[in-house]
Amino acid sequence: MSLIELSEIYKVFGRRPQRAVARLREGTSREELRADGLTPAVIDASFSVDPGQIFVVMGLSGSGKSTLIRMVNGLLEPTSGAVLIDGEDITKLEGRGLRRVRRERISMVFQHFALLPHRTVGENAAYGLKVRGLNRADREQRADHALELVGLGGWGGSYPGELSGGMRQRVGLARALAAETDIMLMDEAFSALDPLIRREMQDQLIKLQHDLGKTILFITHDLNEAMRLGDRIAMMRDGRIVQQGTAEEILNDPANDYVAQFVQDVDRTRILTAASVMENPVAVLGAGQGPRAAHKLMRENQLNGIMVVDRNHRLHGVVSESAAADAVAAGRDDLAGVLEQPAKVTPDTAVADLFAASAHSATPIAVVDADQTLLGVIARVTLLSALGSVARSAASDPDIGSPPAPDSELVHDATVKGAR
Repeated sequence: MSLIELSEIYKVFGRRPQRAVARLREGTSREELRADGLTPAVIDASFSVDPGQIFVVMGLSGSGKSTLIRMVNGLLEPTSGAVLIDGEDITKLEGRGLRRVRRERISMVFQHFALLPHRTVGENAAYGLKVRGLNRADREQRADHALELVGLGGWGGSYPGELSGGMRQRVGLARALAAETDIMLMDEAFSALDPLIRREMQDQLIKLQHDLGKTILFITHDLNEAMRLGDRIAMMRDGRIVQQGTAEEILNDPANDYVAQFVQDVDRTRILTAASVMENPVAVLGAGQGPRAAHKLMRENQLNGIMVVDRNHRLHGVVSESAAADAVAAGRDDLAGVLEQPAKVTPDTAVADLFAASAHSATPIAVVDADQTLLGVIARVTLLSALGSVARSAASDPDIGSPPAPDSELVHDATVKGAR
């Protein structure tokens, strides 16, 4: 079950908003309603966020993204639609029930820190726990632990005015972590920071999410930030969600010209991953086979190296063409002294990080999972072709439409069919 689910959400500001929703459903435009003194901030928005996921809502100023996040924690009531938190519709809650959800299920990190200047860093980090009624010893312990997690151990006795902007934002993050809620809402949380500190905070968030498994709904106007952080991304324009998907899906298959123009300047080598460009190996060698079988397979398939796997497709190593030929000439019948370790990467390794490994490897790069199962290979020619595809996409004219799709031969199923 999704932890957060929004279903057909509308938010209209002005008189008789319910009538405005009915008009929107009948096809009345946003501009027509604004001429009548109504402001449709969010229009028919639906999405779901799975546990442990970072879901990014991205859009320019006025797109409705901040209004949307304020309906997730009940700060604003939708004009129409449902907001479910772990299956509970919070639009039907009032007073005590809504406060319970905010205290126990959801914490929020704001753009401008929202720290109390007359309270210490430790007191700010523990403030939500104090409101909740937790005793002093327990809240100080949890606040200290949260400050340690964000790299502010030992700063608990300082005041916000003694901290840099990045450090103050870390206090806001620590306050949210100290609450120990399942869900964190982050509204333009890093946009007030300079680029270097902003990237450090992004790194910090990625690490924390990996370590703690929080479910994060992140709002931003920065596409590169959205692409870097989001497991999934929803792009908003004029109150509507115009596309949802992973960063790769949005880059490779923009829903319309607006999205295509938005993504045209993104450094795709930083977003696309090894999984996007890897290929199934043409052939693999069983761990019990010898140099003659390796040499034969490489000759038949015109390979300069062949991956060696066991029955469970776990990678043992690679045999190069020259090493196999030398072993055959020497009359060897096993792979001892022939097997080498190839360059290895994980499926989520960025394409930009593959070039150095490829340059120093005479054989293809092996793409493996945490159990060393071989998922695919990336030959140097494949990587160069992918780079050419990226360059063509970046150079496409947005007035013509969506950027061209990547070469079909570069997109493959992660299942290693050839390793059977």
